[in-house]
Amino acid sequence: MNIDENTLYSSGGEIRVYKKGEQIYREGDHALYYFQIKTGKVKLNNYDEDGKEFIQNIFGGKQSFGDSMLFLDKFYPTNAVCIQPTEIIRVPKDRFLKLIKSYPDLSLEMNACLSQRLYFKAVMLQNMASLNPVSRLTGLLDYLKSYHDDSCGNCFQVELTRQQVANLVGLRVETVIRVLKKMEKEGSVKIENRKIVY
Repeated sequence: MNIDENTLYSSGGEIRVYKKGEQIYREGDHALYYFQIKTGKVKLNNYDEDGKEFIQNIFGGKQSFGDSMLFLDKFYPTNAVCIQPTEIIRVPKDRFLKLIKSYPDLSLEMNACLSQRLYFKAVMLQNMASLNPVSRLTGLLDYLKSYHDDSCGNCFQVELTRQQVANLVGLRVETVIRVLKKMEKEGSVKIENRKIVY
């Protein structure tokens, strides 16, 4: 979701600046703010009992995160961590809820955004259930590409490291590298300057 910055500021929004690696919130925290990224990138993650990281999603400029928790009296199920220096506009929960009540079109946009995320989460769960690593990677690439303009065909550049991709699909990084090479030979992806192009 991307709400006009001036609208956010007029509703009590403030800029917060975070360093790479800094946490915005922790798993188990209450949802107190609407967060929209001005610049930078944020990952939502959690860890299993062995300390292995699982990345649930990665968001960039003009995207929001943690929104769905504003409508529930629940705790965050993930951490939100900056993966590069990041500027975020945050609006207190009560002010944000008042804002979307005042602008029904924003409420409809938020419903559409949350619905899209739920749809692709369902698709990702289906792909994650597959033992085929190509299916897992293809599902992830389709999901990431869905947030971008598709007018250029196969020119979407994935701005993630191999390790981040591995953490998103639950595979070892060595497996991801091997599968990407196979996919490149088959012509379904290109590797340009160490970046995945889909």
